[in-house]
Amino acid sequence: MMEGFPPQSIVILNLVNPKEKFWGMLLSLSPVGVTLRGINLDSFDDWVRQLAREEEQILDLVSMFVPLFRIERIFLDEAVGTVPSYSDYFQQVVGMQPEEFLGNKQTRH
Repeated sequence: MMEGFPPQSIVILNLVNPKEKFWGMLLSLSPVGVTLRGINLDSFDDWVRQLAREEEQILDLVSMFVPLFRIERIFLDEAVGTVPSYSDYFQQVVGMQPEEFLGNKQTRH
């Protein structure tokens, strides 16, 4: 368990200075920051559709370390009422669990 998050949780990371949001797999959480394998939420929908159509990889995942001073919030990617999570949307469009896809992508690099 990483400070309340199960290992390899799918999360949404809200950052400040500049304001950004990322979706992806939490790889590590420490007093100095977070390591994430994911994609900027501004590109998420285009990326998922690109994967579903099996197009050339124009958009792809990044592995990144974010220092703690840039982190505003970390959320587990969960459905809220009838609103599906990003993970649910990914699975519906791509046909694969995001944990499986993100784990596979991590081992390829």
